[in-house]
Amino acid sequence: MRFHPFTVQSHADTPLGRVWFAASPLGLCGLWFDGQRHLPGELQAWPQAPQHPVLRAAAQQLQQVLRGERAGFDLALDLSGGTPFQQAVWQALLRIPHGRTVSYSALAHAIGKAQAVRAVGAAVGRNPLSVAVPCHRVLGSDGSLTGYAGGLERKRTLLHLEGIAMKAAA
Repeated sequence: MRFHPFTVQSHADTPLGRVWFAASPLGLCGLWFDGQRHLPGELQAWPQAPQHPVLRAAAQQLQQVLRGERAGFDLALDLSGGTPFQQAVWQALLRIPHGRTVSYSALAHAIGKAQAVRAVGAAVGRNPLSVAVPCHRVLGSDGSLTGYAGGLERKRTLLHLEGIAMKAAA
């Protein structure tokens, strides 16, 4: 991942744990749960900016999502840190409606890369904007919970908030 040199960060505590936010001059560029895989190493080096308007709005909107008061985010998003392939996957994630899920295979088809299911999965896992870019809405082909960089319990909770019932584990 490449991040803009003027990226700033803040954090907030939520019912799902501490969340880190990052913003560039182009918009929100990061939203990670504490301890999440692929948390950028440079996060702690970015200046703290708790009063930054994008970071404040992101924290407020995330709290509203987690209370079931909002279906998604209404912020400029900066996805420019990813490769063109990753950006295509992340844009496809943004088109998954609230309360719906898709498989990794369906997502690969949606971006015209039907044979690239594993690469799509890797791009989903590298999504720098958890919840805002709803990677939690992607399931295995059999409808099962699969990996989630923020942890499967968080994924289950986010899906539950959207009214998506998960099958009990066998």
